[in-house]
Amino acid sequence: MYVNSGYKNNSFLDFKDKSRPLVVGSCGTYRLFSHPKLPTYRPRGRLDFQIIYIASGCAYFHFDSPENETVVNAGNIVLFRPKELQKYEYYGIDKTEVYWIHFTGSDVKNLLRRYGFADDRRIFHVGTSLEYESIFKRIILELQRCRDDYEEMMALLLRYLLIAFHRELIKGHSVRNEYLDHEMEAAAAYFNENYNTQINIEQYAASRGMSVSWFIRNFKKYTGTTPMQFVTSIRITNAQMLLETTKYAVNEISRIVGYENPLYFSRLFRKQKGCAPSKYRK
Repeated sequence: MYVNSGYKNNSFLDFKDKSRPLVVGSCGTYRLFSHPKLPTYRPRGRLDFQIIYIASGCAYFHFDSPENETVVNAGNIVLFRPKELQKYEYYGIDKTEVYWIHFTGSDVKNLLRRYGFADDRRIFHVGTSLEYESIFKRIILELQRCRDDYEEMMALLLRYLLIAFHRELIKGHSVRNEYLDHEMEAAAAYFNENYNTQINIEQYAASRGMSVSWFIRNFKKYTGTTPMQFVTSIRITNAQMLLETTKYAVNEISRIVGYENPLYFSRLFRKQKGCAPSKYRK
């Protein structure tokens, strides 16, 4: 099982804070591989709000009564409000991966309504997206590092997450193409795992029985970018991280993220970030 989380003031206690419109208390992720069961039971609920995003697998929730059971699959979020019974389980056999966040504030109810979270619903289908996971991970990191203005940054990131959910919610209830969703999710996962290799989009599309034009068009609909823009973004982001946290030479970083030509890498980095890699590091 993989666990990563962060807590405001390093406290596991839930709290209610009306001093600001939106306050993040904690955020984390669980990824189950073989652990048989991870249960949560809070019969009196919590003082704050909680969102649980199921990124893969499924989760088992017991709303209103411990005896009731609702299976919530990947691509959905569950919203718990203050003092609501919380009973749910994750199982290793399902290979479940979830992200969660606890938050409070003086304007939470209005914000949730504004972003499409109706008062009488707990489950909302928002689809699966690497963007959601990226935002959760950034919030976790802010909680762990506690840099200047981190509380304000977390509130902004949470609003960003709510807006991303809202955009998916307002797409309507059109019939989803499960095959297409599966193929585009698999492609995004493949590119994410192999971004530092020589990826050939034409060859990948052919290996999945798709024409390259059809694949590029539908990948862009799914992710908002073309396949090569997606790969480039991952490469530059990881290069940025290496420039910030290591002493590797720019030429070495270029090779690590998948560019054999360091001059091409530098030009691309400057185009994406507005300055050369060496200047960015300084």
